[in-house]
Amino acid sequence: MKKWTALLLTLCLLAALLTGCGAGSASTAAYDKAAGMAEEVNYAAPMSADSGAMADSSTGNTGELPEGRKWIITVNMSAETEDLDALMEALNETISALNGYVEDQNSYNGSLYSSRRYRSASLTVRIPAERVEEFTTQVSGIANVVSTNLSREDITLNYVATESRVTALKTEEARLLELMEQAETMADLLEIESRLTDVRYELENRASQLRLYDNQVDYATIYLSVDEVQEYTPVEEPTLWERISGGFMSSLKGLGNGLLDIFVWVLANSPYLLVAGIVAVIVISLVKKRNKHKKAAKKQAPWTLPEDANPPKDNG
Repeated sequence: MKKWTALLLTLCLLAALLTGCGAGSASTAAYDKAAGMAEEVNYAAPMSADSGAMADSSTGNTGELPEGRKWIITVNMSAETEDLDALMEALNETISALNGYVEDQNSYNGSLYSSRRYRSASLTVRIPAERVEEFTTQVSGIANVVSTNLSREDITLNYVATESRVTALKTEEARLLELMEQAETMADLLEIESRLTDVRYELENRASQLRLYDNQVDYATIYLSVDEVQEYTPVEEPTLWERISGGFMSSLKGLGNGLLDIFVWVLANSPYLLVAGIVAVIVISLVKKRNKHKKAAKKQAPWTLPEDANPPKDNG
């Protein structure tokens, strides 16, 4: 009977000790459990994203993009026009009609030292991704498109991984807020607040990355360069005779333009040339006068022998 009583007392003491230890570390254990749950969510979601991406990777390159994917579309275009001002006005109307906008624009108004105006412009245009083909078609109708290059970047894996991480961070943030209310010691409260600060900082960065992805996916980026020319560049491959005749005419135009540039340069710098000519005439005149005086002096001087060359006088 005494043995059973001692065993019962021992079990009661052990139960009391376990209860006290569990109460003292309840908030820390809950925090570790929440962090573990967040990590499980974080690692599980990217795995599902990878499996989905691998399932769609067998899709061929067709005109229609696979559904459920995230694409960043970039277009590089080079065009020519005979009237840059009219083209820029038409481009602005086209961009507005397609619900796009100009993100960046630079203009070059020509050389100061040339008789012709070589004007150009470069634009960064943002157009809704589903209307890119419509934009390139309309540009081809109002300008001579020399080259077009379209590229697509699949960011589905990065997007889904970032999205999953945002979800996990939000879950961990909510759990940490709950643990703050349950914290019993100052050490636990400080530890939870430190982790909460890190979670919110990363959450803001990931959410910002998602917003950037959404903007890049929703709006295609088009880099358009436009040159004002006097004659369009032929898009089709010319024949041999067209190449010869075109080269000959181009040489004649180049020679004429070169002579015209020289004539314009002479007229533009005529004040400097006039001053330089007057100075040159004065200098040449002074040099000629000096040389003339030297020659006259030599002619007028009497011819004399050196003193040691005179014969001695005869005193006899």
